[in-house]
Amino acid sequence: MAASMRLLVKRVIRLSHRNFNATAAGVSGRSGCCWGTASCRCFSDDRSTHFGFETVPEAEKAKRVYKVFENVAQKYDIMNDAMSLGIHRLWKDSLLHVMNPQPGAQLLDVAGGTGDIAFRFLEYVRSQQERQRRRSARSMQTPSWKDISNNYSTEEEERPQESKAVVCDINKEMLKVGKQKGDSMGISAGLSWVVGDAEELPFDDDQFDIYTIAFGIRNVTHIDQALQEALRVLKPGGRFLCLEFSKVTNPVLARLYDAYSFQMIPVLGEVIAGDWKSYQYLVESIRKFPDQEAFKHMIEDAGFYCVQYYSFTGGVVAIHSGFKL
Repeated sequence: MAASMRLLVKRVIRLSHRNFNATAAGVSGRSGCCWGTASCRCFSDDRSTHFGFETVPEAEKAKRVYKVFENVAQKYDIMNDAMSLGIHRLWKDSLLHVMNPQPGAQLLDVAGGTGDIAFRFLEYVRSQQERQRRRSARSMQTPSWKDISNNYSTEEEERPQESKAVVCDINKEMLKVGKQKGDSMGISAGLSWVVGDAEELPFDDDQFDIYTIAFGIRNVTHIDQALQEALRVLKPGGRFLCLEFSKVTNPVLARLYDAYSFQMIPVLGEVIAGDWKSYQYLVESIRKFPDQEAFKHMIEDAGFYCVQYYSFTGGVVAIHSGFKL
């Protein structure tokens, strides 16, 4: 109840802040736009944003992004393999190695769609538990009576809380595909699926140890708001991790990457998923997303500490990490 009240108060303050900004913009004679940062939100009646290379009203972007993922949900995993030549699997594995979750960790995977990160998380935690059990068994091969007594008395106390993963996505079709995939893989324990908006998460404050968002944050209308929500739902000491397409730094690789992205990916989308336009948008949305340094500063501005990033495949993707203190 207390957490719910805190959430309500925060939302009231946020709405008041929006009204203040809108009034200030009107007094200054400007169109309601903030100055200088790509992440800032505009509060005039005609506020707009990008949908790929197209400029659209903010409300329209959310609807169009929803339609994109509704259209591609059934072929989403196949297209990921085709577009990246399977390399997306290595990027996601790298995210888990950077995360290094321990048994008992509570994960929120936002824009988690078909469950790739959540499945990897649960498998990684289980392997960690098995490794700990083997290590404990080796240490107890020739135990003393004191070791046996101590182990017996503390066994229950040291048993960690069960790890759980919550997959949260605004798109019901993506969640449906993910749940079906989990059922076919026999993965259901410790896993739940929740419909929710990254900009207004349906969770109380201080709930999760780890927040992940993989290839999803560039589709959010207000990235700054999504980052603030990530901070809110993490426990103190919790970790934010984002895997996203980023800026290729090598000029030769950048030209090859652009040629492949614009000339091949929409074609693959048409052939495999029967949807050229959705994959044209996905390619364009990558180019509109901030580069590694700019996104790092946005995460810091949201209130995270110890923010750093790791680039992979020449900067095609990057993992950004930050902590809530």
